[in-house]
Amino acid sequence: MAETITMPKLGFDMAEGTLIRWVRNEGENISKGDVLAEIETDKATVEVESSASGIVRKLLVDQGAVVPIGAPIAIIGSADEPISEPRPQSPQPSPKAEIAPPPAPAPSPAVPAGPVKASPLARKMARDSKVDLSRIQGTGPGGRIVRKDIEGALSGATGPLQPVPALPAVSRADEVIQSTRLRQAIARRMAESKASVPHFYVSHEYKMDALMALRRQLNEYLPEDEKLSVNDFIVKAAALALREFPNLNASYGGDQVIRHGAINVGVAVAVENGLLTVVSRNTDGQALRQISAELRRMAAGAREGRVKTDDIEGSTFSISNLGMYDVENFAAIINPPEAAILAVGAAREMPVAEHGEIKIGWRMKATLSVDHRVSDGAEGARFMQALARYLEEPLRLLV
Repeated sequence: MAETITMPKLGFDMAEGTLIRWVRNEGENISKGDVLAEIETDKATVEVESSASGIVRKLLVDQGAVVPIGAPIAIIGSADEPISEPRPQSPQPSPKAEIAPPPAPAPSPAVPAGPVKASPLARKMARDSKVDLSRIQGTGPGGRIVRKDIEGALSGATGPLQPVPALPAVSRADEVIQSTRLRQAIARRMAESKASVPHFYVSHEYKMDALMALRRQLNEYLPEDEKLSVNDFIVKAAALALREFPNLNASYGGDQVIRHGAINVGVAVAVENGLLTVVSRNTDGQALRQISAELRRMAAGAREGRVKTDDIEGSTFSISNLGMYDVENFAAIINPPEAAILAVGAAREMPVAEHGEIKIGWRMKATLSVDHRVSDGAEGARFMQALARYLEEPLRLLV
């Protein structure tokens, strides 16, 4: 029996998608799971897989058409069976706003010279006499220029005077950049989240000495393209901690809270013009190497702009890690409809006090953002303590 393929819903707030390319043509054989088309959503270019096996009997929309979710896009069936062709939705071209270039701003004033150590009197004397302070060697404390240095310059004791150079004015026109669909989606969702979700935050500092040592030992036995990142350990640790706190592996649904049976950890990936969350599925049941390999594959696809539907949908808890940018600590905005997100900073070597002694140790800060309609501060704090057991005793992640 012929099956109609419809525009899939890829995200709770997706309303439409742009069909940018048919991968299979009419009359071609296709198997269930094969890629039928590529669509562009607010997030990325996504490969749509066929949900049936057979022959592509009819393609119902043109390439470039904007199609509402649930609308029919293709019919898959056998070669000789009759098909009933649904009326296709009229393509809605994406409007492009015409933006007039802004007028060029007035020339900026000259940029003053950089700061120089000088006493207030010396500065006044230099200004009145048009003496360039940067060309004078100060004899005051710490190389500070004092009155006698200006007097020496004026008398010629320190060489010929150089007038203060006039720096050329720099004039730049304003630049108008059209926001991408991804950036618009991020702006819309984050504004809605921050305005409608009552966030609260719990921060914790973790001892990372044992984890860093274990990672180093494991990576000695792994090929270069399979080495484990610190984030791989954090993702697995968070998944195991969520087993103990199902309230944080949940979604808010108005008069009810949905506790998800599967623990699917979303990991934020920086892509051009925004962020994309890739999803590790059943994370608590996967080995570290499996988690690492899957995240590496999906992150590469996200940066190339091509991902599969399952790669970016279905997360139940998210992690945003800015440690690779040497960020010490930050708080993230919850990704609706999830109940929580973990923001992770860099693991750093620093002086630490233990048992009355100062020594060098590895420390990492993280902040949990939680929807107060779903959980409370005490539960968030206990989750962060549970996370500490896994990060500070990392052998737990291997058994």
